[in-house]
Parts: sequence; structure tokens; C-alpha cells
Amino acid sequence: MTIEDNIPAAPLHIPVLLSELKEAISPLADAVIADCTFGCGGYSGAFLAGGASVVAFDRDPEAAPRALSLQERYGKKFTFIHAKFSQISEYLAPASLDAIVFDVGVSSPQLDQGERGFSFMRPGPLDMRMGLSEKTAADLVNHLSENDLANLLYEYGDETRSRKISAEICTRRKTLPFTRAEDLAEFVKKIIPGKDRKIHPATKTFQALRIAVNNELEELRNALAQSLPLLKPGGKLAVVSFHSLEDTIVKNLFKTLVFEEKISKYAPKPEGYVEAPFFAVHKKPVTPAREEVLRNPRSRSAKMRVICKK
Repeated sequence: MTIEDNIPAAPLHIPVLLSELKEAISPLADAVIADCTFGCGGYSGAFLAGGASVVAFDRDPEAAPRALSLQERYGKKFTFIHAKFSQISEYLAPASLDAIVFDVGVSSPQLDQGERGFSFMRPGPLDMRMGLSEKTAADLVNHLSENDLANLLYEYGDETRSRKISAEICTRRKTLPFTRAEDLAEFVKKIIPGKDRKIHPATKTFQALRIAVNNELEELRNALAQSLPLLKPGGKLAVVSFHSLEDTIVKNLFKTLVFEEKISKYAPKPEGYVEAPFFAVHKKPVTPAREEVLRNPRSRSAKMRVICKK
């Protein structure tokens, strides 16, 4: 399970597994690609430079200004849509895409801006909204029942001390609600003692709240399901994920689409035989090379899975 907060911010946004992704979905020339997580535009820019047309999605309102330079440079070959990627089927037609790409999770700009409240390493409001969300992290921390908050921390953060943390939070919020990210981080740190820790004690709490605020896992499930009919025959679906909850969703879906029957190609197919609609581009998930991890430490837990429509 990945927590990006434990690593110093990279000076520039660096697209993760970019070379491997371009190779997996090649050829780029004249391809039509949906970049479902535009962010800083690293993937979109690389696809456009390779000759592709790109439709990019991002629910973060701060992504729109970053898309302007690509729109000015590439004109009609680039379209930016300010929407959740779970709305992809509302904007694109069936069998219209050569590739669909997801880079799931929180982006570097979101982590690095304290005013967004994603990071316990920087002072800021307890917000964590990527955009187009109604509730903030403060709303959840201050208003969920003790049991619901504990379940949230355990399910989305794998926090084994979720009951203790939730109980202490609910006691404290009666007299002093939580409004600041740094306040919650320090509070959780006092609850979970220990000097020899590889990660900050509030790491899992912040991850769980972020996932819940933005409904990330359900958004991913919906978006992946909608993506399948949008691919042309030979079209590829690529997902780069950064922690086990996301990767499990992707892995399980891909397994249902890439089932393999151990039947000789020369043998007659048994009654009821159904051919798998997709095949896996790689036998195992692709992970960053050592050089990339050294260059961009936030890439260290990335996994890329790619399937191709038959």
C-alpha cells in the first residue's frame, strides 16, 4: 500500500511509467486516446507528440488551466473535459477509441499544495476534495459516527488501530472540531506512539479519508466498466495504480476479461465455449525500473496493467 506523503515532493511533475505505457499502447500515430486522469498533462502531451488525438478528463478544476497550452499547440487534436472519469460514456461513442489510460490516485500538484489539505506534511484546511465532491475530510472526521469512522479508516486505509483513533477523534471533536490537516496529523501521531516508523502515523488515516471524500474506488469501478465498450477491436485499456485497493479492483476485472481455457488450438472447441474478449499485454504488472524510482521516488509503488480487446 502506497503513501506518497512520506516522500519529498519532486521539483517537476514526472509521468510514471511513461516509456512503458507508450510502448504498451503503440502505435500512437493517428490513434484516438482517452487520458482519463489529465493531471499535469504528462501523458496527454506525450501521446500528442507521438501523433495521437487525445480526449482528456479531470474533475479537478485546477487541471483546466494546465490544459490550455496543449489546446493552443495541438488545436482540434486535443480536447479537455472537466468531468469525472466515471462519466466517460457520456462524452465518447462506443468503439471510438484506440486506447484508454488511467493514472489512478492523487496527483503531485494536489499533494504539494497545502491549501488542498491532502498532505499531513503541509499546513492547510482539512479538505481533500479533488473537485466535484460535496463533503470534505473535515465533514467526515467531525460528523461520522464512531463506528462508521473506524470502519472507514480500516477499509480504505488498512489502519489496524482504527477503533482507537476513531474513539479519540470522537472524544476530542465534542469540544474542538478538526478543521486543519496539520492538527489531525499531530493528533493521530500522539495516539500512535513509536519512534522507529517507516511512515508517519497519520499516513493511513489521510489515505482513507481522501479515498472516501472522492469516492475513488467506486469511481474507478464505474469508469472501467464504461470504458470496455468504447474501445475499438485491438484497443487497449491501461491502468497505472499506486496502492493495493486500486490494483485489486483492476486485477479482478481484468481476470474476468482475460480468462484462458487450456485448449489446443487444433482441438474442436467444447460446447458452450466462449472466447475471452481481451488478452493481457503483459503476463505480470509492469513496475518502474530502479532508475525511475531514483529519479521520481513517488513512482516506487506504481503498477501498470494493460489488456487488449480482441
